[in-house]
Amino acid sequence: MIKTLWLGAASVAALLCASAPALAADLPDLSKAPRMGPWGFDMAGRDTSVAPSKDFFEYANGVYLNKLEIPADRSRYGAFDALQELSQQRMRAVAEGAAAKTAATGDEAKVGAFYHSFMDEAAVNAAGAKPMAADLAAIKAVKDKTEMARLMGATMRKFGGSFFGAYVHDDAKDPERYTAYLSQAGLSLPDRDYYLEDRFKTQKAAYEAYVAKMLGLAGWEKPAEYAKAIVALETEIAQVSWTRAERRDDDKTYNPFEVDKLQAYAPGFDWKAFLDGAHLPQASRVIVAENTAFPKIAQIYANTPLDVLQAWSAFSLADQAAPYLSKDFEDANFNFRSKTLSGTPVQQPRWKRAVNATDSSLGEALGKLYVEAYFPAESKAKMEELVGNIQVAMKGRIEKLDWMSPATKAKALEKLAKFRVKIGYPDKWRDYSALQIKDGDLYGNVERAAAFEWDYRAARYGGPVDDDEWGMTPPTINAYYQPTKNEIVFPAAILQPPFFDPDGDPAVNYGGIGGVIGHEITHGFDDQGRKSDGDGRLAEWWTAEDAAKFNAQAAKFGKQYAAVEVLPGAHINGDLTMGENIADLGGLLVALDAYHLSLKGKPAPTIDGVTGDQRVFLGWAQVWRGKYRDDRMRQQLVSDPHSPPKYRVQVPVQNIDAFYEAFGVKPGDAMYLAPADRVRIW
Repeated sequence: MIKTLWLGAASVAALLCASAPALAADLPDLSKAPRMGPWGFDMAGRDTSVAPSKDFFEYANGVYLNKLEIPADRSRYGAFDALQELSQQRMRAVAEGAAAKTAATGDEAKVGAFYHSFMDEAAVNAAGAKPMAADLAAIKAVKDKTEMARLMGATMRKFGGSFFGAYVHDDAKDPERYTAYLSQAGLSLPDRDYYLEDRFKTQKAAYEAYVAKMLGLAGWEKPAEYAKAIVALETEIAQVSWTRAERRDDDKTYNPFEVDKLQAYAPGFDWKAFLDGAHLPQASRVIVAENTAFPKIAQIYANTPLDVLQAWSAFSLADQAAPYLSKDFEDANFNFRSKTLSGTPVQQPRWKRAVNATDSSLGEALGKLYVEAYFPAESKAKMEELVGNIQVAMKGRIEKLDWMSPATKAKALEKLAKFRVKIGYPDKWRDYSALQIKDGDLYGNVERAAAFEWDYRAARYGGPVDDDEWGMTPPTINAYYQPTKNEIVFPAAILQPPFFDPDGDPAVNYGGIGGVIGHEITHGFDDQGRKSDGDGRLAEWWTAEDAAKFNAQAAKFGKQYAAVEVLPGAHINGDLTMGENIADLGGLLVALDAYHLSLKGKPAPTIDGVTGDQRVFLGWAQVWRGKYRDDRMRQQLVSDPHSPPKYRVQVPVQNIDAFYEAFGVKPGDAMYLAPADRVRIW
């Protein structure tokens, strides 16, 4: 539902800390974020042997990339990942400080106990598969498919899987109330293409072996036989599932159903039992996403023997729980999910996994401690100023559009004026007092945290929306746009290099954090975000003519990306990445305008021979520098709505006239697009 800058992006906080917790002996000084050169850009990282008119990304980052080696415990590495390293170290310092504090109380004590339960590897290994015993017994005790549907609903609160997903969220057409959404599920590989495309047949074969391995470790009978049946079952589900590109359409995925009518529409699956198991018995009305897939998946469920459904559920349980179980489970999970699917050679150190799990389960409790240690109040004020400047620039761009009618333009300006902005951290923190965390019970801690979070949300069904709620934790290096709240949100972590350097050149900052702010604002006007009005309601506010003009330019943009062959035979999916691509282009355009406005009529200074406009483009390019392992890149191309980092730079700048002027790009140059071929949206 939210539109992010970076899927799965790293977390880390900002700038200088006023005070910090006691650090582990092997941790470096975490009080200062690394700078990117004396004025905010890494000039030494450029490759000046490559002309910017030939390959701008290589020109901006080539020397850095040539020297960069992806660490053995990662499938990609670059600017975001370097910040994640710092984030993990800072969260470790906070968590270890809490764990070592004998007088810790409340949330701090819970953070310390959770982290320690993960780090107590000896206790986790000694427990083996025992923590799963009760959950496995519940699966074995299922006597019919109504009970199985109820059990699948229960997995919304705990480890395990379901053929359908559920969540409670703002109603897209009544954004002041919460409702329940249902979506297709049931697949354990990264995307349906892994089941259906020959290019992933090696991974699919490895998956069957992995399923058998996990069933064996869990003590399930006939693991090889059931593994074969499970992969065949998931292949059936993949064949009838919507593609990720289809699932992006906010209009097509809003299909309200009374639960009684859903039972008639998609028979074969007991929807009331499912919702009862999910602690949503009060949900009489639900929003179905992939409506045409539901009857087909329900029929697959009805046709599948109960013993196969039980084996599938047992595997789903073991697969999800593996990172919190003994080394044999953990290793099997890593070897398939990270090594085989993403090409990562080595497992991350346990402490890194521990802080990630703590952030996932106790995000705002850890985040509050994190903010106190690493995020000064002045950073929030500086961010507010930047956001305001970008909003003024966006207003100017909308007012000057020559393809949009006055009627639609007025609605667009109204929507922009109603944007809500959240920066740094929540005004009110979550209360975790009802969540029980036990030292020495990692599996139980994760499962209880999941139930706590789910029940918190499920209880709100039909009630008023909490506008103060956040969808990311403060240490997250990311940002997002939420259509139903018409808000842009920037966690504390985003305010540091390469995004923002308080002592750096303004042009680089506008290219970095300014581009990020513009990206999130533009999400409110991308191919899906534009469908929601200023009050967050999914409603048509465009004239038909304006919508047709927008869609024509968007389609033209999509073709530019689809033409990019990232790896042999592997292209960018222009439909899947459409929203993020539009946000990148709009974000950079708005950031450039905002920089010009900040000069207040004065000429931009030249620094080290680099002009102001050049520095804005370089600032954007620096944010996206990095490398991927091939398997990870192939996975991204089919499963991630963001284009690969290099093309988040290359393709947008080719459509910006100022780029041609800044770097002297001329006809015949590799980066050149004729003016008539350039996309003009925002």
